[in-house]
Amino acid sequence: MITDTEIKFKGVQILATHLGDVEMERFIALIQREPFDYTKWHQNLDEVCKINCQKSKYIKLKSKGEKYENDEL
Repeated sequence: MITDTEIKFKGVQILATHLGDVEMERFIALIQREPFDYTKWHQNLDEVCKINCQKSKYIKLKSKGEKYENDEL
């Protein structure tokens, strides 16, 4: 198990790598400023990912001329 300091350090590194320094600081400011329920946010994200995954499967099958399992929609 890593320490809280190590987690914060790795988190900042990841954010800086993927967002850049300015956007990383904006992200941290947003998280601190607004109430944030990570569990609720993550559940919503899971739903969006499921929808996008289904959409991708549909587009891929349609482009091959195949029938999608829910094609009656």
